[in-house]
Amino acid sequence: MIGLLAAGFAGGMLGGMVGVGGGVLFVPGLAIFVGLDHLGAEATSLLAIVFVGAVGAYRQQGYGNLRLNDALIIGALSPIGVVAGVVLANSVGERTLELAFAALQLVLAVQLVRRTVDSAR
Repeated sequence: MIGLLAAGFAGGMLGGMVGVGGGVLFVPGLAIFVGLDHLGAEATSLLAIVFVGAVGAYRQQGYGNLRLNDALIIGALSPIGVVAGVVLANSVGERTLELAFAALQLVLAVQLVRRTVDSAR
């Protein structure tokens, strides 16, 4: 329970600070602290980030940072991707999902570092 509370708080903080929705912490947190398999952690995280995203968007809207039209376009199209992703996730092995998640995290980290270094020049 303490692990879940810590993952929820940390995911919420991370979502509020950098906009990741907490999923980058929720999936590994659920796997490590709760012992869920990757599919179970993904599915649970998908529901949990709904609340993180809603509260974060509401608060950011108050600061004038929300671009509602962009959010609605992304939101309208994302269910198609989610359906495809769920089908794909359930058709590949657990190890493949774990490695794909880790690879995605590394690619995103490299891109963010490059972007930060380029903007500092």
